[in-house]
Amino acid sequence: MTTQQAICSQAERMRITSLMQMASLINSSLDPEEIRRTSVNVATSCVGADAASLLLIDKCTGELCFEVVTGSKSDYLEHKRMKPGEGIAGWIARRGGAVIVDDVKKDGRFNPVFDELSGYDTRNMIVVPVYCKGNMLGVLQAINKLEGAFSEDDLEMLETVANLVGTAMENALLFQEQREIFLGITTAFAEALEQRDTYTGGHTHRVRDYSIVIAHQMGLSPEECNEINLSAILHDIGKIGVSDKVLQKPGKLDHNEFLEMSRHPECGAEILEHVKSLRNMLGGVRHHHERFDGNGYPDRIHGENIPLIARIISVADAFDAMTSTRAYRNALPHETALKELNDCSGKQFDPLVVAAFVEAYKQGEISSLWNEYSRNASEPC
Repeated sequence: MTTQQAICSQAERMRITSLMQMASLINSSLDPEEIRRTSVNVATSCVGADAASLLLIDKCTGELCFEVVTGSKSDYLEHKRMKPGEGIAGWIARRGGAVIVDDVKKDGRFNPVFDELSGYDTRNMIVVPVYCKGNMLGVLQAINKLEGAFSEDDLEMLETVANLVGTAMENALLFQEQREIFLGITTAFAEALEQRDTYTGGHTHRVRDYSIVIAHQMGLSPEECNEINLSAILHDIGKIGVSDKVLQKPGKLDHNEFLEMSRHPECGAEILEHVKSLRNMLGGVRHHHERFDGNGYPDRIHGENIPLIARIISVADAFDAMTSTRAYRNALPHETALKELNDCSGKQFDPLVVAAFVEAYKQGEISSLWNEYSRNASEPC
């Protein structure tokens, strides 16, 4: 095998490896951002380019937005916009097709403004469209061949990457749509249940928001935040099994009434057990009334034996309960509620979760939520 053949063989292996990476992503990831970034990295390596970019069409304005960019000047271009039809990318986005441009300086469609902005020198490029469900999402472009000129093989390779991107994006969009529908139905059900209790209006939303703030403060992953989001929405779903007499009582509960009310975490978990996609939420629903010292209910577990989701919801739930008006008492000031959380840290609540909530409060995240609640409450129906 000659040196040239060895180089070609190595380049071909790199292309196949890159395409396998992209194909694997389609089967493993439903994160649109991860798909976009991987696609541009694959495009760069597949065709031996110095840089590449994925530009998506803004459906409202028709503009192309540099969504992901690789190369030495990527920071200058990400999220910049091109007017409809502007440049070679805009031309492809408007008319379709794919193109190799061997010398952009001699092409009348080329717009040098982005080179001037970034200081990058574009010499040649390939631009191909990206489709999803038959609709053009945007364009994928590879810029400046590292060795020689872009070939028809490079064009075909980039079109293959674009097709894979479109398929991956379609899967991700379908998943997002289904998740949004499911989340909407779940939220509507929780809100309908909340209507039975005239003293807890907005409680579900606030507990969810506080829980997400805590999760972010603790550095939890997006997937963990999604689980906390759903768990917080569903944490009181078991109150469907509590009688109106108890649920709507305008005063403190007696012993028997409290026993009935304290059944709602178990009832909620029993309901969710029948929904396979919600089984990861069981811990947050069943255990959000456990105490860190083991004196909670229903299972009297303690410390880190309590699922983290439940420990987070517990703090969010308690803060909202203390700062909301009830028939038997007025809402407590935030400072008083924070002191109570700190006083009960290590006893009722996980100290790390309390610390995260307090830190988020100091950073103004809770007050910004309250301002939003106040605006929404003052808006006419």
